[in-house]
Amino acid sequence: MRQALGIDKSVDILDHCHSLPPDEEAAALEKIRAIEREAMVSQQPQPGIVPLMEYLDSRKIPRGICTRNFDAPVNHLLTKFLPSFEFSPVVTRDFKPPKPSPAGILHIAKSWGFTKEENGEEVGDAGNFIMVGDSIDDMTAGFRAGAATVLLANEVNVHLAQHEHTDLVISRLVELVSILEEGFVGQIGRGDEESDTKARAASALRDGKGESSAV
Repeated sequence: MRQALGIDKSVDILDHCHSLPPDEEAAALEKIRAIEREAMVSQQPQPGIVPLMEYLDSRKIPRGICTRNFDAPVNHLLTKFLPSFEFSPVVTRDFKPPKPSPAGILHIAKSWGFTKEENGEEVGDAGNFIMVGDSIDDMTAGFRAGAATVLLANEVNVHLAQHEHTDLVISRLVELVSILEEGFVGQIGRGDEESDTKARAASALRDGKGESSAV
């Protein structure tokens, strides 16, 4: 995407698009959509996602989506691979500000009725949330929202296991079932540099189980 836009890795893609004059912004966003539409053709769900969704349903745990993608690839994933599971709300690129801002996650929290008063205003409270993702934007958005964060590790992102915004690392989504059953224990706030975060990340790479995110 950055190559198509003529920007380097130090520049945020969406920030760059939104900084352009209206006509150029529209053209830049369409370039991104074209790339995402092409990738959508080969899109596959994460291994283990269906057992995890079934578990969440059995425990009546709601789920939402907060993504920097536009709606078409998200809708494609949900309708093709997860048609019987509800995700609401689905926060896409149209929501501003996007990740790594916590705003999207806090919007989900407020829509579910999880709120607190801040400076005389009712705002979303994500203190009991878990943000699962595979990027620094995911980890930072979750951390800033006050949620626990889980990194879905692969060979590209495993360095984020030691990031200060990462609570826990998994290699497959189904691992969350036992984690939720046994009680979530992450690394943030414990000062434990030898926590299970590091061990899980190393194991994911050693066993070749890390997967890239579908969304």
